[in-house]
Amino acid sequence: MKFTVQEIADLIKGTIEGDPKTEIHKLSKIEQGEPGSISFLGNPKYTHYIYQTGASAVIVNHDFVPEQTINCTLIRVENAYNAFAMMLEAYNNLNREKSGISGFAAIAESASTGNNCFIGDFVSIGEHVKIGSNVKIYANTSIGDNVIIGDNTILYAGVKIYNDCHIGNNCTLHSGVVIGADGFGFAPQSDNQYSKVAQIGNVILEDNVEIGANTTIDRATLGSTIIRKGVKLDNLIQIAHNVEIGENTVIAAQTGVAGSTRIGRNCMIAGQVGIIGHLEIGNDVKIAAQSGISTNLPDGAIVMGSPAFDISSYRKAYVYFRSLPKLVDRISALEKRFKGEK
Repeated sequence: MKFTVQEIADLIKGTIEGDPKTEIHKLSKIEQGEPGSISFLGNPKYTHYIYQTGASAVIVNHDFVPEQTINCTLIRVENAYNAFAMMLEAYNNLNREKSGISGFAAIAESASTGNNCFIGDFVSIGEHVKIGSNVKIYANTSIGDNVIIGDNTILYAGVKIYNDCHIGNNCTLHSGVVIGADGFGFAPQSDNQYSKVAQIGNVILEDNVEIGANTTIDRATLGSTIIRKGVKLDNLIQIAHNVEIGENTVIAAQTGVAGSTRIGRNCMIAGQVGIIGHLEIGNDVKIAAQSGISTNLPDGAIVMGSPAFDISSYRKAYVYFRSLPKLVDRISALEKRFKGEK
């Protein structure tokens, strides 16, 4: 696909310095620019690249003042980073413009689909499934009975949605996501074996949720595991049964949340965090990477460490922790001196 600089400037509401008819057919980093590509300058430390880039056009802020000759066409905008992100989204949407139902898909007669849907090769859709309009379901995805999927949702290749789960509008589920597998429920028996506890609930994803590749969200034992609107989950995350995650919370990769824990709104949870079950995590909480959460956290808490505690106290304690070898040496020297004086 090719676009002129003028078409791009119209999209991002920019003003052009240079040739508006220049053709663009790819996006690039400014340091890797080549003819026919467009890039952006959002961080001042990359400014030197604009004088040597091979890109045909670069998006810059309105207040950018060149100190040397520039060979590329400029598009000036209020915020170059945001404008480039807008362009990336538009480009991504063009690449996702697919429709039609593959002849290799297996769709139950009782299932229904809305307008302008795309269903790829070897997709399996169970009984009484309801799929909204403009939904895109890529190859090898499996959708169980009684699932509901809202409008404008995308399921990439290899997504698995178990029966009775609900997926909202404008959601994105990346490859390998599993929604609604059994929660980890086993009752210990007197002979040291375990009896499986049936998991008969479901998973509900509200609107505008994005789930990263190979993340798993378990169905509830009873009721629902709930991911509220606007939540963003990274790759390789485990959400256990009956967990609830509040609106607009973001969680980074390799985090695990144990059963029945409730996480509030607008939280930021970094990678490799472990949260035990049956906790209450407040709103606007921030949890640093590799933290272990074993107690409830109030609104606005910022914690770090395993077990985690207030991040300011953690940083002070860490200063002492790093000094421990020197302290040990000093104590050993004092002990030797004390023994020598005896």
